[in-house]
Amino acid sequence: MDARGGVACYASSMIERITELVQHYESLEKMLTDPEILADHNRIREISQERSNLSVIVSKYHQLEEIESALNDARGMLRDDDEEVQEFARVEIEDLEPKYSQLEHELKVSLLPKDPADEKDVIVEIRAGAGGDEAGLFAHDLYRMYQRYAERQRWQVEVINTSANDAGGFREITFELNGSGAYSRLKYESGVHRVQRVPETETQGRIHTSTATVAVLAQVDDVDMEINWDEVRIDTYRAGGAGGQHVNKTSSAVRFTHEPTGIVVTCQDERSQLKNRAKAETVLRARLYEIERDKIVAEQADARRSQVGSGDRSEKIRTYNYPQDRITDHRINLSTHGLPKILDGEIDVLIDAVASEEEARALMTADSPAK
Repeated sequence: MDARGGVACYASSMIERITELVQHYESLEKMLTDPEILADHNRIREISQERSNLSVIVSKYHQLEEIESALNDARGMLRDDDEEVQEFARVEIEDLEPKYSQLEHELKVSLLPKDPADEKDVIVEIRAGAGGDEAGLFAHDLYRMYQRYAERQRWQVEVINTSANDAGGFREITFELNGSGAYSRLKYESGVHRVQRVPETETQGRIHTSTATVAVLAQVDDVDMEINWDEVRIDTYRAGGAGGQHVNKTSSAVRFTHEPTGIVVTCQDERSQLKNRAKAETVLRARLYEIERDKIVAEQADARRSQVGSGDRSEKIRTYNYPQDRITDHRINLSTHGLPKILDGEIDVLIDAVASEEEARALMTADSPAK
């Protein structure tokens, strides 16, 4: 099939891209009937996965062609002398045009360049900011929010490192979230989160403002990011906190310092030094990978960034206002209510809104003529 004969409203570059994908999809289908390929299980798996990924785009395009054909037929009926035929055509057009527009949008979105990190697991780092003990308690609230969200997504949660404060909150906490599409959902959570509420210790009912920073890192392996260990200083020391007598006798805690960047990673939650080293390596690799990603993003046009806004983690991205039961995302000027549900992990409404805004910006950039 030649996709150029289809949907006429697309720009030529879009038609060319669809043509390439349709032709490639058909070539993959032929490959799956090749005896030599059928004898290679690894090759079959690779081709089948690629074909599966393309099938959504190809299917949407065929649906769009069918609707376009039906619309053209219905518009032709409007010229019929029979009023009943004309009325039938008007009803048909009224039904088909919204479906056409929705499919066209979905197809455009599916053709946007994919973030290669979207399907990766994530490492989340939450650090208390301004606000003393109250900031630590808010950091704990954010951790629980993401923990509950992960449970709803059926993702696995594993704590890598914690540093508690005396009030029962966290100075900082680092944890893994392992599940399908974790990075694609949580990458927009990076930034400064702000809370406005009356602390339990406040006797005069005054509202305090505290902050915590969230960093969401794609979890990568040595294929994605190789570490030059000559550039890493490794220190071991006795862990503090939980662990009983063990923490006073064994140097199980690990600190990695990446000297070129100044990145410092510590891990002390495991009793085994080997386990702490493995976890610290995972975090260091993710941070270095993020630096490389940021360099690529910085080279791209401002309108097409990997995160909504500038992506700068110093930005205030969201405010949780307890007295008014309101959550505000400052990147897209969205305010919604139902703070208890949000803090219990029902954050899809916030994630979807930001992701949709980024999607719209990406489409705007894709539709803009090259200069």
